[in-house]
Amino acid sequence: MRQATPFYTKLAHILISIICLFYLAIIGETVLAPLLFALLFALLLLPFANFLEHKWKIPRSVSSILVLLSLIVVISGTFVLLLSQLSELTNDLPAFKKQILVASTDIQTWIYNTFHINSKDQMGYVDTATSEMLSKGTGLLGSTLLSVSSIILFLVFIFLYTFFILLHRRLLLKFVVSLFKDEHAIVVHDVVAQIQYIVKKYITGIFLQMLIVSTLACIAFEIIGIKYAFLLGIITGTFNVIPYIGILTALLIALLITFATMGSTDVFFVLISGIVIHIIDGNYIMPKIVGSKVKINTLVALLGLVVGEMVWGIKGMFLSIPVIAIVKVIFDRVDGLKSWGMVLGEEHPPEVVPVTPEELKEDQL
Repeated sequence: MRQATPFYTKLAHILISIICLFYLAIIGETVLAPLLFALLFALLLLPFANFLEHKWKIPRSVSSILVLLSLIVVISGTFVLLLSQLSELTNDLPAFKKQILVASTDIQTWIYNTFHINSKDQMGYVDTATSEMLSKGTGLLGSTLLSVSSIILFLVFIFLYTFFILLHRRLLLKFVVSLFKDEHAIVVHDVVAQIQYIVKKYITGIFLQMLIVSTLACIAFEIIGIKYAFLLGIITGTFNVIPYIGILTALLIALLITFATMGSTDVFFVLISGIVIHIIDGNYIMPKIVGSKVKINTLVALLGLVVGEMVWGIKGMFLSIPVIAIVKVIFDRVDGLKSWGMVLGEEHPPEVVPVTPEELKEDQL
């Protein structure tokens, strides 16, 4: 009679496997991070590629190039809009300086009245801090240029990986199926189809949520009458992709820019509008659009953000939620891992809407 494996042995195996996975993720960031972004983009663009191939009879290589070009146009257009707004923002640097000087004078007066530190001593502290910052200026400039070049190279690899995933998607599917026994082939195909469908819906929902939040923020900021309403609205919608942390970061940026260009009353209205938009997004937009297909509980989402930032920084924060969503889909379909899929979801999951064969056919590899 075969003896059951002790619990502590299973736990040790799980912990060692998790440690190895995270270690491989850390040392393989250069390859894995753009590859995961490319996989998500490929799943999102797959229906468009299938449409070109099946309806217009375009060869796979040509269709892959066309959908990739559409992705590049959308991303480039977004960057151009942001850069145009940022160039206008640089024209207000003198106004920023004046506002900061006024604010620093008020702060100095408050410090003197509260802590009885005269202005001369305060300026001495500021001069010391400024000297230290200037001594690091060259290194900071070099790291900034390096970051820009790294981002460009990162995007290039994402585009290349996206193209080759779309081009060789049938080969990749055969490889995944060949990893399992023949009797599991039907289940593997079903899992892959479910992942394609749910991830496509999830990512589409994320982009739609980003668009709606950006539109609401732009409208609110325009009504308030603050400068750079479009720029701050786009930042709010983009950062909102990162749950909890993103909206706070975007709101802080909006408050700082509003404080530097407008009055304190406008800062208050921006704060109120940011809170209202977050309430609308958390209670209506997110549950209806994004959360209708995959539900991830808030504890797991927050842990995913923290772990993603520890492993890959900002890239890890953006990837954490989609990766958890993919993992949950796999866990829910594998009998031995259903308990893990349950802990990733919510206590009272929404009613599962079955996926029809026609919907899955749209996403076939």
